[in-house]
Amino acid sequence: MLLAIYRYRGFIISSVKRDFQSRYQTSMLGALWLVLQPLAMILVYTLVFSQVMRARMPGEAGPFAYSIYLCSGVLTWALFTEILDKSQNVFLGNANLIKKLSFPKICLPITVILSAVLNFLIIFTLFILFLVFTGNFPNMLFFAVIPLLCVQLIFSVGLGMIFGVMNVFFRDVGQFVTVLLQFWFWFTPVVYVLNSLPEWARHILMYNPMARLMACYQSIFAYHKMPDWYSLWPVLLLGIIFCALGMRLFKKHSADMVDEL
Repeated sequence: MLLAIYRYRGFIISSVKRDFQSRYQTSMLGALWLVLQPLAMILVYTLVFSQVMRARMPGEAGPFAYSIYLCSGVLTWALFTEILDKSQNVFLGNANLIKKLSFPKICLPITVILSAVLNFLIIFTLFILFLVFTGNFPNMLFFAVIPLLCVQLIFSVGLGMIFGVMNVFFRDVGQFVTVLLQFWFWFTPVVYVLNSLPEWARHILMYNPMARLMACYQSIFAYHKMPDWYSLWPVLLLGIIFCALGMRLFKKHSADMVDEL
């Protein structure tokens, strides 16, 4: 499979390029929409919640404290949702391509992942520049983001692969993922500060893998502290299980997809 991916690397790269161009080439503002959409979301939540939530961030009374807290969650959450949303539709959305061309189907999920990571890196770079210019860059702690992103990608890709294969045979999965992400967002401390919740609520939220990841990102960017690495081992373990299960489903049902599509 790895050899097939390498042989079709040109197809993968051109697919990522085509996806990026088709998304922004025909719009007047182009790739600027990539920045404007999360920026609008951040501004709305900052205006609505900034005074309430900033008071609940002990030792972080700076003018940008809550905005940084919010950005670190919104941007990484957007990466998670983009991978999950596109992965669940990756085979259905490319049905004509699968029927007409002979190529390794595993190339399609890889295209989704690379496209999502590219979009994330563009806007995340702007966030880093904002941190530098406002004097809030976490210095060497910044490199702790790399293993966090790796854990998040493993978890997201594994779950996305499972939903992608299942959605071919059970079309309700796509609607389920949309509803799931809406509830999942509010059960993850992205907008609100985790410390603002009662102890029992915080304990329940820790069963949410994304809550653990968000807490680690916010620890780095909002509090300039090393993340709790021990809290991530269940997320990593769950991600590995999801990846193994997703690949098993893909290998087992890859040949049957063409008939279902």
